[in-house]
Amino acid sequence: MRPVLLIPGIHNSGPLHWQSLWQAQHAGVSRVQQSDWDHPLCSDWVQALDAAVARASEPPILVAHSLGCLVAVHWAALSTRPVHAMLLVAVPDPVGPNFPADAQGFAPLPGALPPMRRLTLISSTDDPYSTPGFSALRAADWEAEHVVLGAAGHINADSGLGAWPQGWKHVERWRAQAV
Repeated sequence: MRPVLLIPGIHNSGPLHWQSLWQAQHAGVSRVQQSDWDHPLCSDWVQALDAAVARASEPPILVAHSLGCLVAVHWAALSTRPVHAMLLVAVPDPVGPNFPADAQGFAPLPGALPPMRRLTLISSTDDPYSTPGFSALRAADWEAEHVVLGAAGHINADSGLGAWPQGWKHVERWRAQAV
């Protein structure tokens, strides 16, 4: 079974977050561990992601939330390691007014990513860490399929999504694709 690597944002994903629920409910799902969840340094988090991808038994599916999305795209812009797919959920604007001051080195974002057949960005119309325009621009720049959920906040535990089966369907679809 193709491995799934979860890339949480700042402070990690709590027990009611869909990422934590996916990890508990589905085989082959693991979390990229960071040495400091509260004071993220982009280069350190990218290095941890690179090590996790290197350990994977085959090119993994990356599932990033919030600040984890920025880690994933910085990594993708630099790395030559293959991934099977990438799901970016609630991409925050690193120069936006609500971006955490404790997160360092995440701007500027890559303008383009290496071509990837399976790249989806999921956004919300009322995310406090982003705007619909920012999400649309990032999806276009990165040539990602863009799915807008409507008013779903930051697409986290506070959004009331529970295990978020609609999001898991992307992973299931990609796991079914051999190449």
